[in-house]
Amino acid sequence: MAVKTECAVSQETHILPLLNPQTRAKRDVSKRIDGIPLFYAEMDGEELDRRITAARAALGERLVILGHHYQRDEIIKYADYRGDSFKLAQLASKRKNADYIVFCGVHFMAESADVLSEPHQKVILPNPAAGCSMADMANIAEVEECWELLHETLGEDAGIIPVTYMNSAANLKAFCGEHGGIVCTSSNAPKVIDWAFTQGKRVLFFPDQHLGRNTASHYGIHADQMVVWDPKDPMAFDDAETVLENSRIILWKGHCSTHMRFSVPQIEKARQDYPGINIIVHPECRQEVVEAADLYGSTEYIIEQIEKAPAGSQWGVATEINLVHRLAQENPDKFIFCLDPIVCPCSTMYRIHPAYVAWILDALLDGQVLNQISVDEETTHWARVALERMLSL
Repeated sequence: MAVKTECAVSQETHILPLLNPQTRAKRDVSKRIDGIPLFYAEMDGEELDRRITAARAALGERLVILGHHYQRDEIIKYADYRGDSFKLAQLASKRKNADYIVFCGVHFMAESADVLSEPHQKVILPNPAAGCSMADMANIAEVEECWELLHETLGEDAGIIPVTYMNSAANLKAFCGEHGGIVCTSSNAPKVIDWAFTQGKRVLFFPDQHLGRNTASHYGIHADQMVVWDPKDPMAFDDAETVLENSRIILWKGHCSTHMRFSVPQIEKARQDYPGINIIVHPECRQEVVEAADLYGSTEYIIEQIEKAPAGSQWGVATEINLVHRLAQENPDKFIFCLDPIVCPCSTMYRIHPAYVAWILDALLDGQVLNQISVDEETTHWARVALERMLSL
């Protein structure tokens, strides 16, 4: 099944206009957060490759580059490690001799790396505009307001344990640490939910409602014991007090825009076109998609299942397109395709371009640290508490 690529081209033009000659002249680049010197914006691929390769060699062991699975191949080829956000943060923390950690991912990932890094290490996000739309759907002010309203409604013995997905800001991880809560990944979410219910009566799960719902359903919690909390209109649902009183899990109204694109009709079409196809999806997909699939799990789980599958097997995959393309390239003995025929790359992850990597590495050679991500000491302390609770399970 061929995957259309028009979307990728349009995304680059829209997301990184400085790198497009036709749009660059029409914009006031001085006002853009993702602005880089025109010298780098106008550089061709061969020159960028030469500069990045030379800078990596010159910096040697002082530098470690991390590449998230969702990054384009033009970035992954420079990565010392590739993986999901938490795996990369952990790997970076073991490279204690590295002065610079260049995280080719998004903002919350770089924050997690800074939380786990040594004091002398500097974490750099090549493009500070690389955020995460899901992570942005929950902020500390809204979570604190939610916390207060829930306790006003349910009382101080509400027994609420806050659980934040790894895909969240450091201050939300710190909130969980300070309030008896914990962090989870898509891999360990069931184990974390199990732990949370040994600590309290209810779970407040943010920011992704779909991972929370799929995990709660797997745990055995019925739909009528789940409630969705809309931070833009809290307590607006009918019989709010009664619903909250009967709830076991409170799901934040957030989602991953990439994984929301996948649907049951896509799965049905794949089964019709390819009898015997294996359907594997990410738990950030909607519940009906997860239930219609053969397998579901984290990015690392998806990779593991496909890599160990027998030659000749066929796989329809519901996750980010760069990863699916890479899996197809690295497993040529299997038929692998993305369930969404016009899926776009993760738009925020796509903001990391080789031009930004070349720019920040050249700056390091000149003794200048650009786009450093630094988490304050108190936030780091409580975020570590929440992460260590997770790691202890």
